[in-house]
Amino acid sequence: MATQTLKQVRTTDLELKETVVNINRVAKVTKGGRTFSFNAIVVVGDGNGIVGHGLGKAGEVIDAIQKGIEDAKKNLIKVPLNNNTIPHEQYGKYSGGKVFMKPASNGTGVIAGGAMRAVFESAGVHDVLAKSKGSSNPHNVVKATIDALSKLRDAYTVAEQRGTNLNKVFNG
Repeated sequence: MATQTLKQVRTTDLELKETVVNINRVAKVTKGGRTFSFNAIVVVGDGNGIVGHGLGKAGEVIDAIQKGIEDAKKNLIKVPLNNNTIPHEQYGKYSGGKVFMKPASNGTGVIAGGAMRAVFESAGVHDVLAKSKGSSNPHNVVKATIDALSKLRDAYTVAEQRGTNLNKVFNG
């Protein structure tokens, strides 16, 4: 498959920017009262086709965000970009979250909801039309978006997989 995890590239070599998608406060009820903790969904990317997501849980918000960033750096994928947009239409699914994305002409911008927008901006996609269907839970939407982005293939990869040249891919 065209998806490659970036194990061979050191994350220290990349200039990754972090985006916090959602922070959730959860409570555990004990005999002594409620104990609050936090979880944070974080998306990291270099703005040039590399993106990852992570989940961090801790007793403090800052610690949860830091753990989420570390987890996201372990889950990086490479997204093929074609003139600041995606190469073709794609569906993605994770649990109840379903997403649809299609390429847009130059200057359109990112037409997408909150959780999807964070993933696209971190990946460096500047022009895309996207729709989130099904669950609006940020966990599922982020994972479904990453799933769809990981399924994308550029024309060179398609030609290589078919064992043909690039002209035949476009002309049939």
